[in-house]
Amino acid sequence: MPERRPTHAKRAHAKQMNAKRAYTRKKAAPPSRTPAPSPSRPTHGQTLLTRRHFLYGALGIGAAAALAGGGFAVYNATQSEDPEETVATLQVPVDAVSLSDNCTAIDEAELSNYVTLVGSFELPYGTLLWTNNDSVAACLLPTEESARPLTQVALLYLGSGERTTVLEEAVGQAEGYDIYDVRTSEQGVIWTESNILDGMWRIFAASLSDGALGTPTLLEEGLAADWETPTIAAVGMNAFWQVLPALGGERTTSDSLLKRSRFGSNGAIDTVYASTGRMSTPPYPTSDSLVITPRTNSSGVNHQLTLIDADSGTVLDKVVLPSAMKPLEAGYGANGFTFSFDAWYNYGDGIAKIGTYTPAQTHAAEAYDGLPWFSWTRSPTAAPAWCGSWFIVKSTRAVCGVDIGSMTYFALPTESGSGKEGDYLATTGSTSTFVTYASVNNTSIDGTTKKVCLVRVWAPVA
Repeated sequence: MPERRPTHAKRAHAKQMNAKRAYTRKKAAPPSRTPAPSPSRPTHGQTLLTRRHFLYGALGIGAAAALAGGGFAVYNATQSEDPEETVATLQVPVDAVSLSDNCTAIDEAELSNYVTLVGSFELPYGTLLWTNNDSVAACLLPTEESARPLTQVALLYLGSGERTTVLEEAVGQAEGYDIYDVRTSEQGVIWTESNILDGMWRIFAASLSDGALGTPTLLEEGLAADWETPTIAAVGMNAFWQVLPALGGERTTSDSLLKRSRFGSNGAIDTVYASTGRMSTPPYPTSDSLVITPRTNSSGVNHQLTLIDADSGTVLDKVVLPSAMKPLEAGYGANGFTFSFDAWYNYGDGIAKIGTYTPAQTHAAEAYDGLPWFSWTRSPTAAPAWCGSWFIVKSTRAVCGVDIGSMTYFALPTESGSGKEGDYLATTGSTSTFVTYASVNNTSIDGTTKKVCLVRVWAPVA
């Protein structure tokens, strides 16, 4: 097996197990306000609220699913009868990759010639956002430090800045559940609720009509024994959730499942895709499709970047990474798949290093051989996006846009008081605008304190 250099995963797992043991000893006590260690599974760039570290900490170790609903496997990576099936993998020579180190930075004074700020809004400090379209973002709002519920769900309309709270508390609030995660499309909302004391999770969805949330439908629930808390996505009329066998659990060798329910369908469920073992990333939505990273049924461990049509479940594009290469993030845009690594490999040629990769030109589906590539060489902290012809990535503090053709890039200005994390990229997929946000805690010379989540909407200059 090719050697892979160590990552932070083992250290993060050890820290999280310690956090869970400490929390178990204090089971009767209210949640601490001290930041908890990183979760045991990758957070994929998400900056977590202090009080919700307990949600990620307790449930990130694993959750068991009562696999609700029937459905059918549209695409099943385990359906081949040949256990030694061979697959063609992506080959990228070193000299086919252009590096961001060779890009020319656009001067900040010239920034307005390339991108413009079309919206700026303030939300409660510590808010998290997600969007894959140009009209609405899902917001997970923190409540007051002493309050329960811990979080609420709001929708932010990106054109006007109007914010509507659509879920003031978890459906299972009285049973000890809190809202853990949320995604939205223009047609519906999917969210996760968790009870960290009992180690349980639930997946809910509800349709949207004129900005109002319909009746919540329970799609699936599980215990923290065999299955991780699902990751979720919303695309059009479809709610998706991805169920993975927990590391070290009784179902470690079970398939990973991507499931789907239509908003307003009263809980009817399809199993859209089954993967041998664990998928390597959460699902990443675009405006009409979804990127997942199942494993192939091959003699080695190969992860396959896979684009699925949200409505039909049809595989639209796919490419297999070399053996044992495991992406941290994935996405899809103008030039096809993009993916990132948070570790170096001693093989893989042009895609062996830490960074975010994408083809440097458009091409037909599944035609990735012989292409030029581009690598954003910084450590990945967010899934990338596309906005027009710009490849949008999160750098160390700033969000940047890269014109791969001209090898130039801009870095958005960061707000004073946004800390070492700076701006975060909220957008995935390919859109005509993109959204950034930052937790700003700044005290001016006159003693005035500004403590907000600053959301900004950007558009490329035509």
